[in-house]
Amino acid sequence: MPRATGWKALENEIVSCTRCPRLRTYCRNVAREKKREFREEEYWGRPVPGFGDHSARVWIFGLAPAAHGANRTGRMFTGDSSGNWLYKALYETGFANQPTSVHVEDGLKLTDVYISASARCAPPDNKPTKEEIENCSTYLDAEWSLLKRKKIFVALGAIGYDSLWKLLKAKGVALPKGKPKFKHGLVVPLGEYEIRASYHPSRQNTNTGLLTWPMWVGLFKGIRQALAP
Repeated sequence: MPRATGWKALENEIVSCTRCPRLRTYCRNVAREKKREFREEEYWGRPVPGFGDHSARVWIFGLAPAAHGANRTGRMFTGDSSGNWLYKALYETGFANQPTSVHVEDGLKLTDVYISASARCAPPDNKPTKEEIENCSTYLDAEWSLLKRKKIFVALGAIGYDSLWKLLKAKGVALPKGKPKFKHGLVVPLGEYEIRASYHPSRQNTNTGLLTWPMWVGLFKGIRQALAP
């Protein structure tokens, strides 16, 4: 279990994590080799901690950092197309102070939203193993303890949904006997909590039309409405 007892301690523990040799090797290699368009930049190349409002009621679960996104910038969903979709939607629905997330010193602030992921290191082909996801599960556990006002959990993609479900079960949350099948627009009321699921805003989903902008921004409009007094 993580030794962290506060936000800064948790961040330090995540950044220095070496539990998954395959992922650490991959992230370091990507940071060294770089992508041509970012060849002048210094890559982060380490595990990526969560980001957002520590008093958030909305907790977003992603998959993992992108090799040339968060693995480059050091901030969740920053520097790639998925992040472009996420932060634009958060801005349009009042959860962010600006519509873009480019680097860690760009002034972005989130209100009532916190973002983390099933895996904290960029995996090859965006596919962490079950063991690697399990290695990161203790960080979700620590965030659970630190996020005192959590209410709505947003699962982006099936892996995020599965990680969330496992966490809720471990925390003793009363869950339905049959786990609802993941799909976009899924809403699962859980007493004081609620799950909302969406396809991940990856290019694979947005370029093919599986996830459209109205579907995506509608997710956050619905969350905003659910949070209204």
